[in-house]
Amino acid sequence: MPILNKLLVGLSLRDKPEGIIGAGKKNRRSLGHRLWVNRMGVVGGVLMLAFLVGALLGPWITPHDPVAIDLSRPFAKPIWLDMQEGAGILGKDNLGRDIFSRVIVGSRTSLIVAFSAVSIGILSGVTLGLIAGYKRGLVDDIIMRVADTQTAIPFLVLLIAVIAFLGGSLMNMILFLGLGSWVGFARLIRGEELSIRERDYVHAAQALGASDLRIMFRHILPNGLQPVIVAASLSFGSVILTEAALSFLGLGVATQIPTWGKMVADSRDYVTVAWHLSVFPAVAIMLVVLGANLFGDWLRDVLDPRLKGKRL
Repeated sequence: MPILNKLLVGLSLRDKPEGIIGAGKKNRRSLGHRLWVNRMGVVGGVLMLAFLVGALLGPWITPHDPVAIDLSRPFAKPIWLDMQEGAGILGKDNLGRDIFSRVIVGSRTSLIVAFSAVSIGILSGVTLGLIAGYKRGLVDDIIMRVADTQTAIPFLVLLIAVIAFLGGSLMNMILFLGLGSWVGFARLIRGEELSIRERDYVHAAQALGASDLRIMFRHILPNGLQPVIVAASLSFGSVILTEAALSFLGLGVATQIPTWGKMVADSRDYVTVAWHLSVFPAVAIMLVVLGANLFGDWLRDVLDPRLKGKRL
């Protein structure tokens, strides 16, 4: 078995594109250095890290209870705009609740939904895509036709109908958003597998009696995972936008939990008298989606072998 492993590793390294395995110390650069060279990647990483830290440390860094009502100071402006009558970093809403605290707590909800839904999409999509690309034939036809059927149905409309019928709990939203995103991941990994499965080290593993599961998850998946990683980072922002849209429509999580979409919805009647109620949660949505997209673009540049040796 040690000889078998060495043979497969050698064949794997020989078949991999030079840009993927990074052969040669001269052309190797750490991911950290390449991130620093790409300034937009730095911006995206900093934005994502800031929101992640805010979500994790929310209970300790929020200055006020996000659901505490103070009817003595509704619509209070941010203190940096009105030093005399202002209150809080971002002001207060129509019920006197601190907007900064609610934005921080809302980041936790959005990130939990996004991370969980994308994880479900990756696990289900990659598994089905690997099976379809490896087995081919009838199995491939069934999985891909199911994917085509799901793609033909307007996802947001279907999602609104399902959540309106079953209820907008956090688990329901995560589950349906995750299951709705498997198609893209399945097609990506299947396309990569159709090329990888014809390489020498895969044929060698088959000839030496390796099981189908070992070939798929040990030899094919690691070599086709790069586009899936990039797609996951880019779909992260799409999931956050969808969650915000559902919350705006009143189909999000429980009403007592602050979410960015619901904050924008609750403040739409007060835009002319208190613009800060809707602007700050909307800016939070924009920044986290922008950060995810910039970071995804950087990942694409780093993992794309065709860009090897070029300035990022």
